[in-house]
Amino acid sequence: MQDRYGLPVSTASAAARDAYGVGCEAKLTMYPGAIAAFDRAIAADPRFALAHAARAHALLERGDAAAARGSMAAAESFAAGVTDREASHVAFFSRLVAGDTEAALAALPAHLDAWPRDSVVLATTAFTNGLIGSSGRAGQKRTLLELLDRLAPSYGDDWWFTAHYGMALSENGQHAAARPKIERSLAQNPRNPWAAHANAHLAYEEGDPGAARAFLAAWLTTYPRDGALHSHLSWHQALGELEAGDAAAADRLFRTTFALGVHSGPARGQLNDGVSFLWRWELAGHPRDTDAWRMMHDFADRAFPRAGAAFSDLHIALALVVAGDDAALEARAQQIDELTRACRYPSGPFVPAASRGFVAFERRDFAAAIDALEPISGELERIGGSHAQLELVRFTLLQAYLGADRPGDARRLLSARRPRSSAMPVAGLAERH
Repeated sequence: MQDRYGLPVSTASAAARDAYGVGCEAKLTMYPGAIAAFDRAIAADPRFALAHAARAHALLERGDAAAARGSMAAAESFAAGVTDREASHVAFFSRLVAGDTEAALAALPAHLDAWPRDSVVLATTAFTNGLIGSSGRAGQKRTLLELLDRLAPSYGDDWWFTAHYGMALSENGQHAAARPKIERSLAQNPRNPWAAHANAHLAYEEGDPGAARAFLAAWLTTYPRDGALHSHLSWHQALGELEAGDAAAADRLFRTTFALGVHSGPARGQLNDGVSFLWRWELAGHPRDTDAWRMMHDFADRAFPRAGAAFSDLHIALALVVAGDDAALEARAQQIDELTRACRYPSGPFVPAASRGFVAFERRDFAAAIDALEPISGELERIGGSHAQLELVRFTLLQAYLGADRPGDARRLLSARRPRSSAMPVAGLAERH
């Protein structure tokens, strides 16, 4: 028995193998049905360790950590006698489900060097916010691209791999090299949301909001509304609408596709997309949506009671700043400091610095906001997230420069990101560019 990538799987049941393959494809492409498919695989072969491990990680991604730990325990109990690759695979996911991301990250290179076509393991880091992209280390975008460069010969013309490869090239500024890979992936599998995602990012990086919004408006009609990337791709479309000046369309997308209560993704996606849009909406010159911000504050407090992941902590901090919840903001800062001292928060001071910048900006102390944000603006990747997502901080700094009557600094920052564009949705920027 082999999986889609030719790797042996330890089951004697063709039905289990086939259901596992269906689940892996759904999981790799963010389509609905992965957990149900893994359940069918386990029903056909209750001792199928890989199916239990995949189910565990799918549950973890959905935010159900307790159920994930139960599935992972089952995978571990059935791992005796499997191949070396499967044993390493199960051990890798055991670390992830246990919350030891540093150990999982350390184990990743050796596993992929030995079994480069283990796509289920690679999928945990192949995207921008994966293990490497959330590691807090300097140069992590380059590190991810170097990994995919090394693995590319093992995947050849595979549409799933090529979508991620194109995205990594785009995030490293290699737009000309990224485009044919993204287009090739879309041509091979037009229903692949990772290729659609990479295409939206490339259009954003090249300063072409019209291309992004037109592409996504058409493409999203083919993707299930409950697909895990549907709301995030709608967030991308809303950014295009904001940049194109169609505030009504952007607001409509927010309320119908990625606001709390309608978002199709996990809790971290609901937080990040919602907070990011609401802040960008204000930076573009539109009035504050107090009710939406209050909901985001309450959701962040409920879903993320303690600091842990820098990229989410950035968005939580902003929700707390807007709510004026100084006590909670201070408590989060102390938690981050404790984690940093325990070597469990690799990005260190970057989120606290951004938080201070947001606090100063909210008080209209633009000089203090600049003092906090300017020193970290060149190393934002350590917080995690794509370049487009990290505009949350850059746009705040742009607006602070304008508020402090420093248009030259605003032009410098803008030219470093997109030299040909002055249409970024920051109020007053076009007039001063």
